[in-house]
Amino acid sequence: MTDIVDHPDTQVARSAAPPEVQGVGQRRRRFDALGRVRGTIRYTGDETPPRGTLHAAVHRSTMPHARILSVDTDEAAAVSGVFSVVTGRDLHELFGDRIYTGPAFADQPCLAVDKTRYVGEPVAAVLASDRAVAQAAADLIAVEYEELPAVHDVRAALEGSAFVHDELRPSSVFADLAHLGGVRDTNIAYEYRQVLGDVAMEADAATTTVSATTWAPPTHHVPIELPSTTAWVEGGRLEMLSTTQTPSYCRQTISDLLAIPLSQVRITTRPLGGSFGSKMYDRLEPLTAALAWSTGKPVRFDVTREEAFLLTTRHGCEVVASMSADANGDIVAVTSDVRYDTGAFADVGPRIAAKSGLIAAGPYNVRSVDVVSRCIYTNKVSAGPFRGFGVPQITWSHETLIDELARELGEDPYRFRRRHLLREGDVASVGTPMHSADFVTSIDSVADAIGWDDPTPSGDGRWIHGKGIAVGIKAVLTPTIANATLNLNQDGSATLLISTVDMGQGSDTIMAQIVGEVLRIDSRRVHVVPADTDATPYDTITAGSRSTYHTGNAVRLVAEAMRTKLLGFAAEQLEVAADELQLGADGIRHVPTDKTLTVPDVVRTKYGARGATVTTAENFTSWWHPYDKGTGRSEKVTEHWFAGAVAVRIAVDTRTGRIHTHHLAVAGDVGKAINPALVEQQLTGSAIMGLGHTLFDQLVLDNGQMINATLLDYQLPSIKDVPDRLTPIIVESAHRDGPFGAKGVGETGILPIAPAYANALRDACDVRVTQLPLTPERVLHHLDAREAR
Repeated sequence: MTDIVDHPDTQVARSAAPPEVQGVGQRRRRFDALGRVRGTIRYTGDETPPRGTLHAAVHRSTMPHARILSVDTDEAAAVSGVFSVVTGRDLHELFGDRIYTGPAFADQPCLAVDKTRYVGEPVAAVLASDRAVAQAAADLIAVEYEELPAVHDVRAALEGSAFVHDELRPSSVFADLAHLGGVRDTNIAYEYRQVLGDVAMEADAATTTVSATTWAPPTHHVPIELPSTTAWVEGGRLEMLSTTQTPSYCRQTISDLLAIPLSQVRITTRPLGGSFGSKMYDRLEPLTAALAWSTGKPVRFDVTREEAFLLTTRHGCEVVASMSADANGDIVAVTSDVRYDTGAFADVGPRIAAKSGLIAAGPYNVRSVDVVSRCIYTNKVSAGPFRGFGVPQITWSHETLIDELARELGEDPYRFRRRHLLREGDVASVGTPMHSADFVTSIDSVADAIGWDDPTPSGDGRWIHGKGIAVGIKAVLTPTIANATLNLNQDGSATLLISTVDMGQGSDTIMAQIVGEVLRIDSRRVHVVPADTDATPYDTITAGSRSTYHTGNAVRLVAEAMRTKLLGFAAEQLEVAADELQLGADGIRHVPTDKTLTVPDVVRTKYGARGATVTTAENFTSWWHPYDKGTGRSEKVTEHWFAGAVAVRIAVDTRTGRIHTHHLAVAGDVGKAINPALVEQQLTGSAIMGLGHTLFDQLVLDNGQMINATLLDYQLPSIKDVPDRLTPIIVESAHRDGPFGAKGVGETGILPIAPAYANALRDACDVRVTQLPLTPERVLHHLDAREAR
């Protein structure tokens, strides 16, 4: 499909046959698809830095927990090409405690000051003429440590024999955490509780109870594009180009760090080559900004693939839980003790503990619930947001329990789930009613897709077959803010300004489609400006699959405001009432007389000039009721729910333990598919990422030292590991407040993948595995244990 170009022949063709509106519901190809495939898109790392840019490299701690006694930088400073060497103490003398940043707690220094809290923490930075020189010099830095007791797992952290931080220091970003300021002698950064009914009484009266301790290890995001940040001072302002999905947040962080007004900070982005949460909040930006501001020199900080492993991870999570049913098979009690390993710094862990803990009972009607979900410090690489925001780890638990409960009761796991699933209007255990969360259609669709009731192959003795199913639920990040500005050009094209960052999910394309739908123009004529805090308006964050709903609503509102403005212009020019006018693909039509004015003519007549623009701006802000402090319940805890299901047919090689996927079906309720092709791609991509977490992905640490932090050792799924057949299924249960009924989908598919596979393994081999990943070694171990029994 070629782009539309403006020339006389095209204009004639348009007047004779208006182009098809590439709007809502259409399978428009992503505007940047060819560029991403061919490598012609310019990413942040492709941009030429300002002249005279210094390159940064850091010396990293070799101790998981230690007091810094001295840092010897003399040999590094003497290397030819080195401009300066900076320690954490140097930065603290310049900026004070402002060097401690973080979205939840101000606990993460640009460079370690007095203590190191994980192996790989930056201790000193070198600025040099090129990166190779900087890294060589950084390797010459010598640090003397006094080793301190380290905390390597959540169980040890809860024992409280050693503490990662002396006290809790809430940041100014999450105001609801302010009451934790000054709390000492704890590794628990945050605790969420949910209580419904009387669990003890219900569990005692139950006829069947199952329990499990599940473990999901930390994993790495592995985006193709590596993080990169360049900062420089120009005209007294700090300018920054960075691989960030949170430009508005970074702007505020840098403003606070440097103690300068927001107007003196500019953050710009380019399209991201993947992120999955790895480029959120505080990564390279604070240190790069501090170095550029303090030296007055442009500074560029690129990290290697190995260093990227040390920036952030997915939370490792242990869940100790139980589920009970009465004689009728109704679920009467759920208990869940959720322990998120947040590593050395809280990052967004408190939000993950709450947002994931609130759905620990799963998407089911449950009579009583007792949940505790904690964000826990350890001396490891800091964990942060990852696709699913902690919910896959919780889903791993509740979908293991309900599957085992169904088997204990002698019921079909699919139909047992279906009977208990929440329906429209039902109230979840957290206290919020369900709306636009069609779990029933989702589970029916995947069960039908894989032929759930078809006979399972008997196998050949070596290969045995099984089927599994699981359901996922997640709350969208609430409350958040999205703004949009729209410029309509005199030629009928449009320029949309938003701060949502396109990371490959296709957000720029669907936002253009929303504009095209409202204004009845070809969405390929809508240009979306990359995030730039000097031009694009504030947006809370690009994460959590919130953009389609939140930014999409802001875009819908700004396009509707533009439509109203254009109809007003035409009403003035035709001397008629605006409600007699209708905007269509061929222009603005006066319905009673059928007289039509083209949009370019209306704008030109209004302003008397070619090339004029019309501007509108709108805001969309979601709202919630905060949790009750005693019960953890809320009548509106989220703006909308994500609902999805996965069903899978597998074969297990009993000689090697290898799992082969015959058919994987993944369904997600998207409210309304703005672009069905992109929705299917999101469901497929998230399912394959979830497959990696299920079968391969895990970060292995030994006393705090990461031992597989290279792509030679960190195993990822290859093309040979994808299912023989993968079926993405779109479910549409329109949301009353979504843009055209739409909501997000980027995380939906990943939520139930792991338990669906483990449930299929249980079906095939009669073994229940509760630790991820399902490696061949782990499968064989359980098969051997089964034989021993």
